[in-house]
Amino acid sequence: MTATSPATRPETAQEPVARPLWWGAVDGVVAGLVTVGLATLAAAALVALGQSSGQPAPIAAVGGAFIDRTPPWLKDFAVSTFGTNDKRALLVGTVVVLALVSAAIGGLAARRLVPALVAFALVGVIGAAAVMTRPGAGPADVLPTVLGTVAGLWFLSRASAPAGVGGSGAANPGRRWLLGGAVGAVTAYLGSYVGGGSSAATVSRDALKSVPVKGTKLAVPAGADLGVPGLAPYIVPNADFYRIDTAIVVPHIDANDWRLKVTGMVDREVELDWKTLQGKEMQEALVTLTCVSNEVGGDLIGNAVWTGWPVRELLALAGPRSGADMVLQTSVDGFTASTPLAALTDDRNALLAIRMNGEPLPFEHGFPVRVVVPGLYGYVSATKWVTELKVTTYEKDVAYWSTRGWSAMGPIKTASRIDVPRAGATVKAGTVAVAGVAWHQHTGISKVEVQVDQQPWAEARLAVDASIDTWRQWVYEWQATPGSHELRVRAYDAKGEPQSPLEAPPAPDGATGIHVVTVRVE
Repeated sequence: MTATSPATRPETAQEPVARPLWWGAVDGVVAGLVTVGLATLAAAALVALGQSSGQPAPIAAVGGAFIDRTPPWLKDFAVSTFGTNDKRALLVGTVVVLALVSAAIGGLAARRLVPALVAFALVGVIGAAAVMTRPGAGPADVLPTVLGTVAGLWFLSRASAPAGVGGSGAANPGRRWLLGGAVGAVTAYLGSYVGGGSSAATVSRDALKSVPVKGTKLAVPAGADLGVPGLAPYIVPNADFYRIDTAIVVPHIDANDWRLKVTGMVDREVELDWKTLQGKEMQEALVTLTCVSNEVGGDLIGNAVWTGWPVRELLALAGPRSGADMVLQTSVDGFTASTPLAALTDDRNALLAIRMNGEPLPFEHGFPVRVVVPGLYGYVSATKWVTELKVTTYEKDVAYWSTRGWSAMGPIKTASRIDVPRAGATVKAGTVAVAGVAWHQHTGISKVEVQVDQQPWAEARLAVDASIDTWRQWVYEWQATPGSHELRVRAYDAKGEPQSPLEAPPAPDGATGIHVVTVRVE
């Protein structure tokens, strides 16, 4: 038997070098970033080319699908915790969860590549399914998610394969992390930039600035704003106006492409376009909007001058049939609101609004057209980016929040708030201005009273009443003495009925209770 010398013995096959798990985790995160970045850019291109009327960006679609399935208690928690930043918090949370999942998949890939690739593809399928649940989605909308997922799979497989067999798993990973991260970050930024601006929508909004308002201008009477430092202004600037809606990404709609249909129980269906709406006699109205999620003493409320065409005139063209009692409003993002037909056909200032405080509607507040209805909480009336008004009945149709445990009707309740001094503030002894706002839209406020500790209620001074559809400022000159004090406020509607002192949460039809602040006097 002939022995094989060491010089001629065949070399033993080189064993793959196992990568640290944390390398795999970083590879997974980078693969996820590549996926999201390319998908976001492709989605923006799809929308810009007019090939999508849905929401093809996977992160936004997942966020939107989550909002659609949010139970009332969680929605209340999000709004009370994050306020108008609830959607930003949801997007951040979605990205964090995706990063953790990607890291876990990357760690798995460091040991078992095939199961990891299957798991990564499954995440892509979930993203594509979310895209297809969005209103207006078509087959082409899944292409960005597919493209991004394929790119992420390629990156992860290359990073996880042993060196020498088509991969770089055992090589210094710094270069691939840098290149992959750069590709993902740059494409995500470009996608957000292209998708967030919609040049055609911006141009159509800017064009409205030079169009004169056809109709009578509204004058806010002197004395409607008391001018007390720290008190919410009578007219809230657009930039400070609260925003609560279900759109995870603000729709940017070219006004020239906008259409509003009136359907359902009508003598004739009507379709209104932007050019036709511009030719209508516009009306300005002071209307305070309130979110049903507003807690006692909360700030999810604001007053503005709205310019638009009365909804009742549009509905008159369609001719609602006998038996109809509700109008189901629909937004471009799929949100629906159940509005009493009577509230849209009586003499109140229910408008198809196109301007807010004299400026074209901000995109965040519904450009090109939104609905404004005095006397109702926003969830049953104030539809942004409105595209359809379906005349129907409460028996036949239910709206977005009505299927989630909220009341089908949402009449405003009498409420009041102390703005100054703020809770926990320290003030000097002597005359202190206690001031705030009170509201009961489309009914009005007749009186406001303030109570200090357990003393008798004292009447506050009301600002000039500019409209029963808006909030009303008030101020009470308090002779403050040293010590800790509790301040309470209550309002009376135009009929002399006081607001409810019973504490109730926002769900299912609006919060009630007395706003109380504690201050210290020195």
